[in-house]
Amino acid sequence: MAVKRSNIPRSLTALAGLRMAVGALFLIFAEYKVAGTKFTLGGGMEEWVHRFLHDGAYPFMVPILRGFVLPHVHLLAFFVAYGELAIGLSLVLGVMVRPASICGFLYMLALLFSSNYPGPHAVFWQYFGASLDHSVLALCFTAFAFAKPDEMFSIRRRASRSRTEK
Repeated sequence: MAVKRSNIPRSLTALAGLRMAVGALFLIFAEYKVAGTKFTLGGGMEEWVHRFLHDGAYPFMVPILRGFVLPHVHLLAFFVAYGELAIGLSLVLGVMVRPASICGFLYMLALLFSSNYPGPHAVFWQYFGASLDHSVLALCFTAFAFAKPDEMFSIRRRASRSRTEK
């Protein structure tokens, strides 16, 4: 039985639209990393890590970036590139949205703490202002993980609907 469009809450449609938009952003982020070699093999990620260290990682992230990320930068660059691709595909297609959202949330936290430190003497609100580029996406991933953004416009939903119609 097909669901009538008028019976679908607008919030489900809005959440599905946001899910697909964030997924499209992640596909764009992943495209140059997966299609080219500059990020993965050409030192692109290493440049980013050095920029994070120079421009302001949170103090507790500095030893992680120096002691773990830099020694394994090529392997982690592939992990980042294909992780972004997997998150993007998952969100756009509406498949495994909750696990992808949890991974996306953790990824945004890692980026936030690696790059958005406003300094030791910053007032409390400056921490939030400095983190907007990552915290907004982290909040989107939180909503996707706790809500049901795959109820609309998803392969999972279409597949389950076709099984119940048979």
